[in-house]
Amino acid sequence: MIILGGKNLNLDDFYKILFEGEKIDLDKEALKKVQQNFEFLDDFSKNKVIYGINTCFGPMAQYKISDEDQTALQYNLIRSHAAGSGNTIPPIYVKALMIARLNTFMRGYSGVHQDAVLLLKEFINKDLYPKIFEHGGVGASGDLVQLSHLALNLIGEGEIFFEGQFQPAAEVFKKNKLTPLKVYLREGLALINGTSCMSGIGIINLIHSKNLLNWAVMSSSMINEVVESYDDHFSKELNQVKLHEGQNLIAAEMRKMVQTSKLIKKRSDHLYNNHVNVGIIKDKVQEYYSLRCVPQVLGPVYETIQNVEKVLINEVNSVNDNPIIDSENIDVFHGGNFHGDYVSLEMDKLKIVITKMSMLIERQLNYLYNNKLNEKFPPFANLGILGLNLGLQAAQFTATSTTAENQMLSNPMYVHSIPNNGDNQDIVSMGTNAALITKKVVENTFEVLSIKFISLLQIVDFMSFKDKLSDSAKEVYDEMRSIVPKFVEDAPIYPHIENIKQYLLKNKLNRIK
Repeated sequence: MIILGGKNLNLDDFYKILFEGEKIDLDKEALKKVQQNFEFLDDFSKNKVIYGINTCFGPMAQYKISDEDQTALQYNLIRSHAAGSGNTIPPIYVKALMIARLNTFMRGYSGVHQDAVLLLKEFINKDLYPKIFEHGGVGASGDLVQLSHLALNLIGEGEIFFEGQFQPAAEVFKKNKLTPLKVYLREGLALINGTSCMSGIGIINLIHSKNLLNWAVMSSSMINEVVESYDDHFSKELNQVKLHEGQNLIAAEMRKMVQTSKLIKKRSDHLYNNHVNVGIIKDKVQEYYSLRCVPQVLGPVYETIQNVEKVLINEVNSVNDNPIIDSENIDVFHGGNFHGDYVSLEMDKLKIVITKMSMLIERQLNYLYNNKLNEKFPPFANLGILGLNLGLQAAQFTATSTTAENQMLSNPMYVHSIPNNGDNQDIVSMGTNAALITKKVVENTFEVLSIKFISLLQIVDFMSFKDKLSDSAKEVYDEMRSIVPKFVEDAPIYPHIENIKQYLLKNKLNRIK
């Protein structure tokens, strides 16, 4: 059971809830603070002008609302802002954003009634997923449109994904014996005014990216094995004179992965201690960059992921709505904690480095396929009859086009501010767009990596290298070979790409932390 409100959530907490089915509960003292904060606001707001309590919203905040219209105003806000379009956000990402929103409320600065947090807890534990659309948020006054769809479901309207399909919210409430949320004071504004959508998506992007990095290092170590490369490019001695933590960590992990390999060569055995005649040297003196520069390419990826984690964990444990209801200082503070620039920038950084990772993987794949480069393997990992069979050459088209899409998607959203909302929102973060595009880049990279792993299996079989592989590579070979057949005759490969992709997604190496 993960308890929200008593302490800050970390990435492992999110992983357990999202991927291992861990249930959540609410810290009793934090829940008391939530209710006390609501009661403070209820009393403090009388005879004062407070944004979103007795005023309208955005550029219409100059309109003072009568006491008897305050509740209707909150319902109007929720219903009017449920204006999303496009694809629906997949359930696991919706669950992440609900956790992020609930965690913010449990800080006790949002002025919501405890009924709101109790119902959110039920949605998370019962796997009730609001119908939330990708398009709609500019990430400035928070994720207004996406979170409005969450709020719409909490008040018992709209559609909820339950038991494998979208169903009317009223029916889902009835089946689960739940009561729709009643708006007391500012639940409408509090529910929709924050960064929880971009942050929730970002958390899953981060989890997948850490897993991707581990698999990328594993696959890079395996390709160095099958090409029988020298060991000095990932040696401690070479890398330690470059003073970057990420580079040295990647190099160290590669050394661990290949330490039992019978294929990696010592340079001294081949080029230093033997007399080499003038002319063409049979063994390559140095490998191509995609093999030799893995620590230098993936090191920045590691360090970027580390910073993304720091920023996102800070964000999901922050109070990110407006205004902030501060019962301790007996005041209500108006500002811009809903602004998503922190998340937007980190998502842009993440998608850039993950795209670079996909480019590295694609180049390694090209090296395996191009017999004029590797001078060891058949073209396109073709184990059939050259000229009659085509091998995996079409898989390269897929890997190349997918990598190209990543390159296009890597353009930043962070600097694409477009004023809107009557110029009230005159500079925006586009954080939700950034998170969603990063999600696509991450998914694409798993596909490219899947093709590379299938190709590595083919090469291991062609060279009869299984028994010479390192223990870690041999384990990966055995597990993936149980999923994907050996291709000799030509056959459709698309189901196997998907199967390996799902294997990579579900099997977290977790070696590089």
